[in-house]
Amino acid sequence: MTTIIRAAAAAAAFAATPVLAQTEVKIGYALAENSHYGVGAKAWQEHVESESEGRYTFRHFPSSGLGGEREVIEGLQIGTVEATIVSSGTLSNFVDEAGVFDIPFLFRDLDHARSVLDGEIGQEILAKFEDVGLVALAWGEQGFRHITNNRGAIDAPEDLAGLKLRTMENPVHITAFQTLGAAPTPMAWPEVIGALQQGTIDGQENPLSVIVSANLSEVQRYLTVSGHVYSPAMLLVSRALWDGMSEEDREIFAQGATEGALAMRAFVDDVEQSGVEALREQGMEVGELSAEDRATFQAALSSAYEEYYTRYDRDLIERIIASE
Repeated sequence: MTTIIRAAAAAAAFAATPVLAQTEVKIGYALAENSHYGVGAKAWQEHVESESEGRYTFRHFPSSGLGGEREVIEGLQIGTVEATIVSSGTLSNFVDEAGVFDIPFLFRDLDHARSVLDGEIGQEILAKFEDVGLVALAWGEQGFRHITNNRGAIDAPEDLAGLKLRTMENPVHITAFQTLGAAPTPMAWPEVIGALQQGTIDGQENPLSVIVSANLSEVQRYLTVSGHVYSPAMLLVSRALWDGMSEEDREIFAQGATEGALAMRAFVDDVEQSGVEALREQGMEVGELSAEDRATFQAALSSAYEEYYTRYDRDLIERIIASE
């Protein structure tokens, strides 16, 4: 009888112990786990899981495991995906002003870009995502974009004539390359490697962080370090996830996103130092545009700038340029 009483008491005590509720956070991103996306996602995960004491667990879907970037963002909107890290090129399809950062030669260097994104301008644009059912928590980073191709070296605007160049679904990028005489070809990232192998496209443009982590040296011969566009990224969560959180958990997720963004920037800083040499060692022919070369490209884009001024508030562009 004593044994039965003890067993009953133990069962009652166990039943009275609160069960820790866990929420799974599916996070999708376009690149591999060893990329800057994966590094940022891991830092975000580690902060949230630690600070929430296990109330949230992250499940990663790298390498476009949940679809292309646009599909993943739409998944956040309908609540089938909880979190993502995405490029700015896709974001302008949801909040037009996000595309302003993709204007060629807008930023002087990484410090200038980071200062703008972390400051008033960047935060204003993050807030606009609430209007489309998304919660934008932080600006991540990919770095400055460069061109790779299999046709030949690119030293001047005329070298781009007719070049079939994969771009994101980004009207700012498309306008720029059309103006320079290239044949921009919007394409979802999962299709790019196969298209390069098959010769459907001649090249693509991306930051060194992507060029290195995606092993593009295996399918591309020429690298032009052009730095024509700064490419940020964004860390987002779904409105459904956010609305179900306490204020404490929202703060944990926001701080975790900041940690993820910082990890991405550290990755970019490292690859900017080592990436070109690594790609050269892997057999790519590397050329770098001088300041004079960049000025020539910028001058060739004069008509594109006039179009950008009609699309984006001129005052916003001038605020970005004037920022320290």
